[in-house]
Amino acid sequence: MSQPRILVFGNEKGGAGKSTGAMHVGVHLLHQGHRVAFLDLDLRQRSLARFFSNRQKWAAANEKALPQAFEPFLHAKPADLLHVPEAEAKAAFDRALEEALDGADYVLIDTPGGDHVLSRRAHAAAHMIVTPMNDSFIDFDLLGEVDPVTLDVKRPSIYAETVWNSRKTRAVWDGKSIRWIVLRNRLAQLEARNRRRVDERVQALGRRVGFEVLAGLRDRVIYRELFPFGLTVADLSEEVNPVAMSLSHVSARQELRALMASLGLDQIDADAVLPADLETEEA
Repeated sequence: MSQPRILVFGNEKGGAGKSTGAMHVGVHLLHQGHRVAFLDLDLRQRSLARFFSNRQKWAAANEKALPQAFEPFLHAKPADLLHVPEAEAKAAFDRALEEALDGADYVLIDTPGGDHVLSRRAHAAAHMIVTPMNDSFIDFDLLGEVDPVTLDVKRPSIYAETVWNSRKTRAVWDGKSIRWIVLRNRLAQLEARNRRRVDERVQALGRRVGFEVLAGLRDRVIYRELFPFGLTVADLSEEVNPVAMSLSHVSARQELRALMASLGLDQIDADAVLPADLETEEA
């Protein structure tokens, strides 16, 4: 890989699976031998940062050699960036992203469940935006508005407009396009008719505003169970087994591999250099 890639996990709804997706993608890339950096812009929750911190501590305590991602310096107290002038927040982000690009093959950026200047800035710098959603009209609302009578898609959401503006910014800056993927997390139990209805609307909106729709991860206990250790199913082996192994873990690993293959992370064709100025994103 000659140039690093920037992958942004974003939408404006909490609890959709952005951090979970970033964790699994990051560990997968680490096991492929890539250098991975991450920026956690969910400045209060910081689930992604805590996951990788747990990973370092667990590996050290158990004397296990696990590949590790690194976090560039963003701010001594990241939550303070919520209250500083926008110019100061942007400068902190730009410095951190430059550091990440200098030392990584992939830069993963987790964004908060809401609109913030740092989230908009990250979206405009992305090569790929991954938007997780649960298979329900509640989560579909973050992508588009449906008619309450016919369930036809009336218009894209504010978040879809944010991505659209980010794409325009990126095109003006360097002529590159941003690949947008909507990742439909598949719940363990879901009524079939509702699934079909959601699927039809998501596919229709994707054709309208230009995103791809991919199957995501099921709601599996193992994904949550490994979080305190900073591990994913990609780490599990005879040497790394903090939980009892089962056939369900094999299924989870196959599901994860299928997701990574469908994302095609090694085939992204884009140059990653931080724009000198992304001010047009605010226009």
